[in-house]
Amino acid sequence: MNVLEAKKCFFDYHRVNSKPNTIRNYELLLPKFCDQFGHRDLESITSEEVLAFLTRFTEGTKNSTKRLRYSLLSAFFNFIRNSTDPQLQNPCEAPVLKKVFKNPKPNHWKILEKEVVDEIIFRTVNPRDRLILELMARGAMRVGEVLKLKPEHIQDRKLVLFDPKSGKDAEVVFIPQKVADRLKEYVREKGIDPGRRIFPITYPAARAVVKKAGRLVGIKVSPHDLRRHAATYASRSRTPIEIVSKIILRHANLQTTKSFNCIPARF
Repeated sequence: MNVLEAKKCFFDYHRVNSKPNTIRNYELLLPKFCDQFGHRDLESITSEEVLAFLTRFTEGTKNSTKRLRYSLLSAFFNFIRNSTDPQLQNPCEAPVLKKVFKNPKPNHWKILEKEVVDEIIFRTVNPRDRLILELMARGAMRVGEVLKLKPEHIQDRKLVLFDPKSGKDAEVVFIPQKVADRLKEYVREKGIDPGRRIFPITYPAARAVVKKAGRLVGIKVSPHDLRRHAATYASRSRTPIEIVSKIILRHANLQTTKSFNCIPARF
């Protein structure tokens, strides 16, 4: 089987079974690969050729992008081997490629204890800033999701997020009732129209809010630390890992949740 035939087979499967974001990533990589190797048999492509291709194609990109494109190309070869040709050797499995595009050692993120997060929130007297902190720390929301929030997205304890990071049409965030009540009261007091952003500030301004809140208790805090705390607190409260992953963090992959280092050893 040549590369063009394998690409058609591969996309026929993924357009039915994969998410739009996954397909877009492959649509960026595989046409470039076909430009160079299109009429070659898969078996004839060497590890050295793959290394040269990936080196050119990922030049100037971040290490995470380099690893992603290596993983995508490896998955392409594995798919053909598993579905069509069990004897196919995946050139991406060569030690030199694994070394060049290896995953970094896992980060050991700092975990904020509940008492610390509570103090950060309680010491923040500005209602807007406090709500921003609570939505991240109690609802595990990303900073971008908080800033896109509009009154029309609020459905009691549920917040409906449109055009989320996952590529889905919408996702739902569940927040505590007290936070929901304060959020709705804030919208009423400010007279915010349903289609307008509740927090019309920039990303740097939102991060500055979090950084300032951390200084109140003498620590450095990032928005992601607060999101990670929400997952950690739920996990320590014996919430099943599947709920933490799919409902609280809204991860597509359970492995992504585990990489947060927020799951106790009992899991």
